[in-house]
Amino acid sequence: MTQYKTAGYAASEDESLGREYPESFKDSRPSFERDRDRIIHCGAFRRLEYKTQVFVNHEGDYYRTRLTHSIEVAQISRGIAKMLGLQVELAEALALAHDLGHTPFGHSGEETLQELMESEGGFEHNHQSLRVVTVLEERYPKFPGLNLSFETREGIVKHSTYYDHPDPNKYTDYHPEWKPTLEAQLINHSDVIAYINHDLDDGLESGLLHWDELCKIEIWDRMLKQVAKRHGIIDRRYQKTMAISHLIGFFIEDLVSHSNKVIAERGIKTMRDVREADDFIATLSGDAEVFQEEIRAFLYKRLYRHHHLERRRFQAQNTIRMLFNAYNEHPKMMPERYEKLIDQYGVKRVICDYIAGMTDRYALQEYAQLFETPKGP
Repeated sequence: MTQYKTAGYAASEDESLGREYPESFKDSRPSFERDRDRIIHCGAFRRLEYKTQVFVNHEGDYYRTRLTHSIEVAQISRGIAKMLGLQVELAEALALAHDLGHTPFGHSGEETLQELMESEGGFEHNHQSLRVVTVLEERYPKFPGLNLSFETREGIVKHSTYYDHPDPNKYTDYHPEWKPTLEAQLINHSDVIAYINHDLDDGLESGLLHWDELCKIEIWDRMLKQVAKRHGIIDRRYQKTMAISHLIGFFIEDLVSHSNKVIAERGIKTMRDVREADDFIATLSGDAEVFQEEIRAFLYKRLYRHHHLERRRFQAQNTIRMLFNAYNEHPKMMPERYEKLIDQYGVKRVICDYIAGMTDRYALQEYAQLFETPKGP
């Protein structure tokens, strides 16, 4: 069994910048492990089970949700963190927390809240994830939120991918001049590796993606040839699952190999070296980036903008706009715990908090109760 040692450039619990509120603990768990456990047990994490990834929850039990996506990101992140000699529990905590602030109905919901909140500072789901763990979760009597370690909170607010472009300068407490820890940097890639592969899987399962079109993508064709070499002639269902497994492995191996190359070339030895680096260290090779972009472009054209999902997108955006406007006119329709936040944060920000925390099905239920005529006996 391969033994991995923690590197000098990994995040260190002994050198952590600590928690926002002083706290005495009931046990001796390490700091980042405690963060991970608090995230798993919070309400926002449980609600991810009924938040859309691509397909709305009621469209079938097979398809991924925000919860299963987060678990897949955590699984990928653990492996990469071990191979790079990083702090595994911090990587896992960040993976499990990275979508806590996501809206119902996936990116359609986020885009709609951004539009509605434009005059109020906007909406960005990574910033909302930070708000969830620092303000909105109510689990402890002496402080709001989860009181996570600085490095976990920082990694949440600095998470960035092809779709995510948070502005860390909005949060000067988290040193926007610093590069994120390597644990946070690898989450950016683990997120993308997870979603492009499970979107291929879900898209093929749904019938919205077509096998023959996917086989025109160079990296997919390469993975199929590797599967055939290893397993011979097998049913297409197994070809699909094995090709996706190989594709995940390809991107993981490339990320580890290229990141180790960058670490060696730049002489990265300490956390300070990571913080002061001119650019991100955890990166893919140029070839792997091209392959990833090709898959993303295919998914965007063939899946994300498919007419079936465009109809869902329209319905989702209309649902959120109608709910937002209704609560803005009648704030007392929101639960009391949200009403209490209005004086401190303003009515629109609190409405945004309330809607962002909804599951798909709860948002649809609220819409039905407010706007659909009740059926007679």
